[in-house]
Amino acid sequence: MKLGKVIGRVVPCSVYEGLESVPLLWVQPVDKELKPKGKALVCADATRMAGPDELVYFEGGREAAMTLDPAFVPVDQAVVGIVDGMDTGGAK
Repeated sequence: MKLGKVIGRVVPCSVYEGLESVPLLWVQPVDKELKPKGKALVCADATRMAGPDELVYFEGGREAAMTLDPAFVPVDQAVVGIVDGMDTGGAK
């Protein structure tokens, strides 16, 4: 799983069957120090609760498609949960 910060929402012009009620979020991957890591990407929000500025964890590939109902809709990334707190064990 990867960490990311929600930086916005995506509104599609047309929606694939099975994704009608799934929010699409613009997510910036971050490292353990919450610094941007790589390019921002679009994630389907399996939690249906994440919003702007929230720290989330997401999954990619086949696992992303399995988080949604019906399973195996065409998504590359999906938000799995919202991070309530984080302890890096003092590592910097």
